Amino acid sequence: MNKKKKVLFIASTGGHLEELMQLKPMFEKHDYYIITEKTKSNIYLKDKYPNRVNFLVYGSYTTLKKKIAYPFKLIYNTFKSLILYFKIRPKYIISTGAHTSGPMCLIGHIFGSKIIFIETFANSESKSRTGSLVYKFADLFIVQWESMLKLYPKATYGGWIF
Repeated sequence: MNKKKKVLFIASTGGHLEELMQLKPMFEKHDYYIITEKTKSNIYLKDKYPNRVNFLVYGSYTTLKKKIAYPFKLIYNTFKSLILYFKIRPKYIISTGAHTSGPMCLIGHIFGSKIIFIETFANSESKSRTGSLVYKFADLFIVQWESMLKLYPKATYGGWIF
């Protein structure tokens, strides 16, 4: 019996989630789970992927522009990520980034999951905050632009996901 490996796919809402969903062909090959932020634009995921989707931050999604609320939501998401990590216990965590995925990638690294991070397509000349953090410990760090290899010399150029 070939048991499927547990893979956790995590990204912030918007473009990061859109990039992550380009990996959909991988879902059926694995015992997969999806984590993102709960927004009106992606609540449909709960119906499309029953028992496979979990949300962080109920209500408005976390953003650095909301300077007062951000630290509280980050702490909340970190604790919720810890709970979800132990509930799912993924062998691999795959992320296309932003702030929602940072705590989960760090938690996964601490507890032995393999971390695969795909730097966002939106960055062709500069590092993202989450990418800069996760690059230090990711097992596989993929960039979508060859120019990004100058900034992340140990990364793998994977081309565009789209």
